[in-house]
Amino acid sequence: MSQSIKTDLCVIGAGSGGLSVAAGAAQLGRKVVLIEKGAMGGDCLNTGCVPSKALIAAASRAHAMRNAAKYGVANIEPDINSAAVMDHVHSAIAAIEPNDSQDRFEELGVTVLREHAAFTGPRELQAGGVTVKAKHFVIATGSTPFIPPIDGLKETPFFTNETIFNNRAHLDHLIVIGGGPIGVELAQAHRRLGSKTTIIEGGELLNREDRDLAAVVREQLMADGVEIIENAKATRVEAKESGVRVMIGDRAVEGSHLLMAVGRKATVDRLNLEAAGVKYDDQGIKTDDKLRTSNKRIYAIGDVAGGRQFTHVAGYHASVIVRNILFKMPSKNNEHLAPRVTYCDPELAQIGLTEMEARETMAGVKVVKWLFEENDRAITEKDTRGFVKVVTDKKGKILGAGIVGREAGDLLAPFIIAITSGLKIKAFTDMIAPYPTRSEAGKRAAGAWYTPTLFSKRTKTLVGLLSMFD
Repeated sequence: MSQSIKTDLCVIGAGSGGLSVAAGAAQLGRKVVLIEKGAMGGDCLNTGCVPSKALIAAASRAHAMRNAAKYGVANIEPDINSAAVMDHVHSAIAAIEPNDSQDRFEELGVTVLREHAAFTGPRELQAGGVTVKAKHFVIATGSTPFIPPIDGLKETPFFTNETIFNNRAHLDHLIVIGGGPIGVELAQAHRRLGSKTTIIEGGELLNREDRDLAAVVREQLMADGVEIIENAKATRVEAKESGVRVMIGDRAVEGSHLLMAVGRKATVDRLNLEAAGVKYDDQGIKTDDKLRTSNKRIYAIGDVAGGRQFTHVAGYHASVIVRNILFKMPSKNNEHLAPRVTYCDPELAQIGLTEMEARETMAGVKVVKWLFEENDRAITEKDTRGFVKVVTDKKGKILGAGIVGREAGDLLAPFIIAITSGLKIKAFTDMIAPYPTRSEAGKRAAGAWYTPTLFSKRTKTLVGLLSMFD
């Protein structure tokens, strides 16, 4: 029997962005319907951020056991139980899962429909046997792995990030097609957990990142034993009795398993966006700077909006939506200020413009670096890989910052605040950094920005003149 619901806000998709909007609106007293056809929590909880970081944590323990001798502790080859590792991964998901559960949202007063949603008009949709009419809609359906049209792929078994975390068996040789963040993270993690791994990348490894930073990651991957094949496109794949074969032109690469990690596509299938008057293309749903679609009653956030595909961007989008819809406070989408982190070892973190991007768009760019090999904490830990790199204009305004090294994602936080607030690099020279910490590297990089001026002939002359007043 059909049912009809009238509501203030209807959210489609129970991933990071959709859940944040639904929770915020419900706690502000609005009537909310949340529709999700798959697992609550979306990609981040179930097949993305959470399981991948749990897997990386296990891999880092194995790597530490193999490399303890430099601290006076004997190296030990770890006994890796692949099924137990995956138990650890799923225990992390289970621990976080209640925050995203249907029960929690129903306790907040949200009506949760576990159905597929399809628009039937500009202000209504159908979900199972329920018609939902709302003042506003938020589409937060996320993205799914993009599967390229490689010859033979349809006939060959392969993993994506949506399936690999269900694997409980040891992988003898994992071939990864795609050298972006997902491919790099999973290739390194599996290598450290005892699998042979090969990355095949059509361009350069981590090609969207600063080349200096990416080079440090490449060096560590190679040291770990990850085979990296760059500027090479897979032309054909085929299943073999022993696993899989990937052809790169005339070259064959054989392994036991295949992971596709070549990017993601916005999830718009079967939403019937045409009925709602919502425009979209291959990149996702078209939105204005307030995240409104071509139908001003419908908004799109997160991956489906065609921008930066990060969980924290989806969460940020949710805050923009809450301000625009509920508080009627015009708020623009400034996701260009969002940081990004690749959680390999060493981590690679970036905010704002890279050096190349800055030099392509303006003159007078200044770049300073501070190596972790000059950082006392890094020396005590015998982990001096990487550096801090800051890009400014000629007056010292910070345009971008990149860090490659241990815990780079955490170390980036002060630069995120600086760029978001429009601060100059002097803010870092003014701060007192605790000693010994890796955060000192950011302050030292800022100090290096002033070194040419501070110790110039002109400054020395000035100090000499001032000394006459002693």
